Parts: sequence; structure tokens; C-alpha cells
Amino acid sequence: MTVNVDEIRRLRIEDPEAITRAADTRVPGEPGARLMLVAADHPARGSIAARGRPTAMADRGDLLERLVTALSQPGVDGVLGTPDILEDLLLLGALDRKVVFGSMNRGGLAGAAFELDDRFTAYDAATIASMHFDGGKMLVRIALEEPETAMTLESAAHAVSDLADRGLIAMVEPFMSIRKDSKVSNVLTPDAVIKSMAIAAGLGKTSKHTWLKLPVVDEMERVMTATTLPTLLLGGDPKESDDEIYRQWENTLKLPGVQGLVVGRALLYPEDDDVAAAVATATRLVHG
Repeated sequence: MTVNVDEIRRLRIEDPEAITRAADTRVPGEPGARLMLVAADHPARGSIAARGRPTAMADRGDLLERLVTALSQPGVDGVLGTPDILEDLLLLGALDRKVVFGSMNRGGLAGAAFELDDRFTAYDAATIASMHFDGGKMLVRIALEEPETAMTLESAAHAVSDLADRGLIAMVEPFMSIRKDSKVSNVLTPDAVIKSMAIAAGLGKTSKHTWLKLPVVDEMERVMTATTLPTLLLGGDPKESDDEIYRQWENTLKLPGVQGLVVGRALLYPEDDDVAAAVATATRLVHG
């Protein structure tokens, strides 16, 4: 599929309701026990770097081309994105028969003084339902010395409950986080991930539709004993070689409770820039 950015711009100016019509007529996907999802919600948090390139995700036409290529590969179940990106994909007709998750809280902008104030600035549960999507994703960074954490937890709990009321999946991405020298970082030790999982699993009035989205860290066998919730693995902005990333995913995907991948930059911006090949490799790991 060719991405015609000029046509997207024209529709947004002349016929914005084309987005609603596209959502209403879209052929939905069917979430399964195993999921291979492509993530594209980074730019809305001001995070447009990938693979050491500070503005890799800045060109919207290029990003959409990469997303359309990824979504067209056999075995790719769907996508995670913010309203602007998902609406572009709707106008392109790229979301038919795909599972779609709306990203909900993008207010903690990368590098901001208020970065840990992860406010809900994108999708809400009502809109996700009205767009006929399958669920919502929320970032839950838990920094014990930062007062903003309490509001993030409360807001995430309401979102989990609101999604569950509609029978929609709440994809919760928790981290124990710290601020040092004005820079926020996530603590990626097994014990820190386990602690974040325990907190995330208890958010909301029910966990019956809650899934976790977790980083791959050391001792994943022990990490996965900490929850009965279905779990998807995230990719992040990779520092390792692609071969090392694939090896980590392959080993972790074999563990009980691990149901698939939600990966953005590692697949959209691979070392050799061959998006189709990178996605095909990841898809084989998920679906065999």
C-alpha cells in the first residue's frame, strides 16, 4: 500500500468525518491468545528518537510507510497508537482485520520537569469503545519519591475500571522509576519489575480484562511467577544488536503467561532498515 500523505491532509481539511466513517466501517480484528502488535505511540510523548537518531520518527510520511509495511506482514495482529496515528491509518484503510489498542496517557513528556506526571491526554475508554477498538494502553511509572505517582496510579485505576466496564482490555505498562540529576529512568532489575507488576495488577475495581506489558530483563523465569495476568513483552529503544534482541524475545516467549510482543522502534527502525524482514522474524517468534 502506498502512503499518500497529501490525500490524508486533504481529508483532514475537507472531510474530517471520514475518520469516523472509516472507524465505523472497518472490519475488526479478533484478539487471540497470542498477539503480535506494532507500537507507534512514542511521538505523542515527545519521544521521536530511535537507534541513536534523534529525529528518526519525526517524518510522519516515513513513519506511516513503515507502519503500513509492518501491518501488511502475515501474522501481525495489530497496532498500538495515539489518535493522530491511528486516524491516519484508518484513512489509509490499514486497520482492517487488525486488533487496535489506543494509547491513553502521554502527558509525561520525555525530558520534561513534569515527566513523571503521566496524565491521560489521549484516548479515554469511551472513545476507544466508540471507535470499535479492542482496548487501551497506559504507562504507569512508579517513582516512590515523586508525588505525581499517586495521581498516575489513581488515574490508571479509573482507566482500568472504565475499560473493564466496556469489556475492553486494559494494557498496563508498569515501571519502578527514579529521577537522578533531573533525568528519569526506569529500574530494570528483576525485583523492580516484580514490584511494579504487583502494584499494576491491583489497579482498578477488577483485573479480569487487565494485561501487563513488560520489559525483558534478567531472570524472566522468576519475574513471570509474580503474576497470573496475561503478559506482552515490549521492545523499547534497543541498545543491543537485533540478533541479541530476537534471542531474548525467543527465550522469554516460551515462558508461561507470556502471550506475545508489543514492539515499535526495534521493528520499525531495525539495524538494516528492512522493516518487513524484522517484523517477519518477530512474528515467527510469536506465532511459530
